[in-house]
Formats: sequence, structure tokens, C-alpha cells
Amino acid sequence: MLDNVESNAILDRLPAHLQQYIKPQNYDDYSPINHAVWRYVMRKNVDYLSKVAHGSYLEGLKQTGISIDHIPNMYGMNRILKEIGWAAVAVDGFIPPAAFMEFQAFNVLVIASDIRQLEHIEYTPAPDIIHEGAGHAPIIANPEYAEYLRRFGEIGCKAISSARDYEIYEAIRHLSIIKEAEDTPQEEIEAAEKKVDKLQNETAELSEMAQIRNLHWWTVEYGLIGSIENPKIYGAGLLSSIGESAWCMTDKVKKIPYSIEACKQEFDITKPQPQLYVTPDFAHLSLVLEEFANKMALRRGGLEGIKKLINSKNLGSIELSTGLQISGDFSKVIEHEGKPIYIQTSGKTALSHREKELVGHGVKNHPNGFGSPIGTLKGINLAIEDMSPRDLSAYGIYEGKKIELEFEGGINVAGEIITGTRNFQGKIILISLKNCKVTYNQEILFKPEWGNYDMAIGKEVISAFAGPADNLSFDLITHKTSSTTIKSKSTPEREELASLYASVRNIREGKNAKFSLDAALELLQKEHPKDWLLSVEIYELAVGKHEKLAKEALQNLELVKSRRPDIAHLIDGGVNLINSQLVKN
Repeated sequence: MLDNVESNAILDRLPAHLQQYIKPQNYDDYSPINHAVWRYVMRKNVDYLSKVAHGSYLEGLKQTGISIDHIPNMYGMNRILKEIGWAAVAVDGFIPPAAFMEFQAFNVLVIASDIRQLEHIEYTPAPDIIHEGAGHAPIIANPEYAEYLRRFGEIGCKAISSARDYEIYEAIRHLSIIKEAEDTPQEEIEAAEKKVDKLQNETAELSEMAQIRNLHWWTVEYGLIGSIENPKIYGAGLLSSIGESAWCMTDKVKKIPYSIEACKQEFDITKPQPQLYVTPDFAHLSLVLEEFANKMALRRGGLEGIKKLINSKNLGSIELSTGLQISGDFSKVIEHEGKPIYIQTSGKTALSHREKELVGHGVKNHPNGFGSPIGTLKGINLAIEDMSPRDLSAYGIYEGKKIELEFEGGINVAGEIITGTRNFQGKIILISLKNCKVTYNQEILFKPEWGNYDMAIGKEVISAFAGPADNLSFDLITHKTSSTTIKSKSTPEREELASLYASVRNIREGKNAKFSLDAALELLQKEHPKDWLLSVEIYELAVGKHEKLAKEALQNLELVKSRRPDIAHLIDGGVNLINSQLVKN
């Protein structure tokens, strides 16, 4: 999977099911216009964010090797990121939240390698390299925050999703793609927006994944730090948005102390946020994360955890008190007095211990599901897992013995014991029987003709989580998206404009250029009257040196502003930044 990507020790640790999302960055595909967009945003951001961002941001830019003038090459970034124990990979737009978080757990930043169009320079609903590279990467240079990010990924990828979550993910991914793409009919965008609104406004209980995704949004993406009265920015979505980073500092955006309540606050990825959460420090983020994790089935297990897995209709796992882990699609639970007394999976199932599949208990051995009683034997105070060899012998739980076991709640297991499997502590975790019949009242749960019966041992379910216990147990190379990002179209007009941008960049860098600044501005005025960013760049190079040309560039910008008043503030912002830096120098 990493054949076309320059790897390193951190990336080499990634499991195959994560590698399937990685794609080459294709650095040469970035046009001179793309680089100009990057440079404008970064110059504006660094100038503004030096006043309002957390202190780690500017230092992080240096530490992570992010250039203000050029889109970062991930190969170069990785050589520097490895010094702080991280790496970066390119992906195609949004990937499923669980995968995104699992990458974080491996200390890997996921970077959407596309870059926003000039028309969406202030904000894009689609993930892009400005958001990921200029937003996420610098702040992870702070060790305390980097550990929060890693830990969040570790916990978040175990959160149990619902079928609705995936539907929302696909709808948002589609909307972000068509809104960023050029020439998308307005009616298509409106239809996609209606679908997202409908899904998000449906009254449904938020799954664990939906709740932890909310926490991720209000911290990692859109978090503020410090005091309510004087917050600083650390969230990547704000650090990478020249519009919203300023908007969020106004009184028009409500500031709320960050707490676990943020898990209930949903968001609209396509619009500026009406409220933001402020954490006093990075340590508080970890406290809230642990508070949330304590409420997850990952740590609570029990009947509720099993029901969450059944409702998710996705691959998940439970762990019993003996450490035995059962992974599969959970389809049924029998309960008694608020506790699970029998669980059933359907389809391929694997048994593991400490995240390692048990020999002889992979999906080939359990292709049609797995069922087992859970709990203690009726009328016996000592659980099977706590029995010594002498106890087991006394109760007839011994190889070669025919036995009938009645569990609390009414599950009955009758058969001949073949063998048992123990964990490292010597506790028996699995008993295999032949000629076995399992019943619950009048219901037959397992028949002798179905083969040997493997009975899990555990008095309680201590954990339930998304995904398999051992990633190698299942074929997880199944990712297919319903949509792919849409690339900008190549036209003679756009190629000519890109050539003009390339010439101006080469002049700035002291290289040979196809057009002089004068010729570039003249052709720009004649053939590309709507473009504004190149005139800003020409003004930057001319002011203080070629006043006539600088004046002509400003005059052209005034014309563009009269034609396009909606981007006048962008033009003014670029010119004012150049003038202020000229005064400083």
C-alpha cells in the first residue's frame, strides 16, 4: 500500500486497513495558482495569528518545516515530523471518522492533499492541505497537545457508530466535494444541503462516535484556549481560515467554557460556527476526554455495550472478565435482571486474548457466528473463571467428562468436555465440548449436529468497542467511497493564467521568467479581468521599487473591486498586509 509513498518508521507501523486510504501527494500537480493561494493564506494567517493564536503555533511552523511561500511537500514534512515522533500521509478528502482517529492513535496526521480554489480562499467545506498542513501540523509540536491528539485517536477509534453516522458521513463528504468543485449547479448543491440538514436534524440518540466526533470538532478543529474574555486559537479549522479566525474573535461568536457537554453540540461543517468552546489549558482537554471515555462501552461493557454493538450493525468486539475477546457482527443478546446471559454473533467471528487471535479460533473456524452463555452457574458462588483445578474437578468440569451446566438466568449447556483454554494468569477462558446442546427455556441455541461447541468463559462483559480485537482476524481492506474529489478543469485560459502566476513567482525567487511584471499585468488586465490575487502579488514586488507599475496594479485592483465587491475585503487585506510590512522594513 505504501509502494508509491516515501515511508518512514512511523508509517511502516500502520496496519494495512489504514494504508488503504493513503495516496501519493503528486506534488507536481499543484499549479502556480495553487501555490499563490497557499502563500496568500499563510501570509495573512501568520500576520494575524501571531496576535491571536496559541503560542505553540508560530514555533510549530518552524519545527514542522512548513513554508509560508510554498505548499509543503509531505516527504519533506515527514523528515522533520519524525523528530517529534509524528508523520503525515495524503488522502482523498474526508475519510471515515474511525479511520481518521486511528491514524491519530498511530501518531500520523491525515492530510487531504487537494487545495482550495481561489474562489474559496477564505473557507472551504472540504478538507484541504491548508486546513490539515497549516492547521493541524504546527500545533502538534506542543508535546502536551500531541499526546492529547494521540490519546483521542486511541479512544475515538473504539467508539461505536450507528448506521446513521455513516449515512451522515457520506452526505457531508458529497456536499463538501460538490461545493468545492467548480461549475456545480446551484440546485445540486441545494439538494445535497437539504439531505445533510435532514439527516442532522433527525431526532435520534447520538451514538458514541457522533458524540466523540463532536468533542473532536470543538477541540481539535475549532478549539479556543485561555479565558472566555481573552481566548487564543488552537483548533486547526480556525488556524487555517483567514475569514473565520477573525470572525471567531468577535462578540458575534458565543464563547462557552469547554466541558463534556460539548459532546451533545452538533455542528454544520459547511458554515461558520455560531459558538465555540474555550479550554483553560491543554490538560483540561485530556480530563474531559477521560471523563467521556469513562461513559463509553469501551470501559463500561455490560448489557448496554452489547446493545450498542447490535444497533450499530457493524463489526465490533466484547471483552469478558477473563480477557477473552469476541469479535464479529453482534446480532442477539439474552438478558436476565439487567445483565447479559447469552450473546450471539452472525457471520464471521474470531476469538482473541489481549488483541491477539487465539490459535484455531479465527473466522475460518467460526464462519457462521458464535454464541455463548455469560455469567455464573446457578446456585454456585464461585465463577468458573475463578475455580482452581481442584474446584473444576469437584464440579465435574474436566476433560472427557459429560456435564450439564445451568447458568443464572436459565441457559443450559449439556455435552462432553473436550478441552479447555487458559489465559496467562491460569484462568480458564474457553471450554470446547462435543455432542453439545445449548438451550434457553424451550429455545434451542445450539445442536449437537452443528459440530463442536466452544463456550466462552466470563462472569461479565467488561468492555464493548467498535472494530476487531485483532485487526489481522478480518479482511478490512474494503473501503469504497461513493464519491471522489473533483479536480479543476484544464482550459487554455487557465493554463495561460497559471503561466502568468509562474512568471511572477519566478521573478520573486530570482529565476528566469516567461513574462516580465509589466507584461504579466498587461495580459492579466486584457485576458483575465476577474483575477485579483496576481495583481496583489505584482503590487508586492513593484511597490517601493517600480512605483508606476505598483500604481497600475492598484488601479487594476480597484477595477476588480468594482466588478466583484464580494472579494474587495480580500484585496484590501492583501494590499494592507504588504503596506504594513513595507513600513516595518
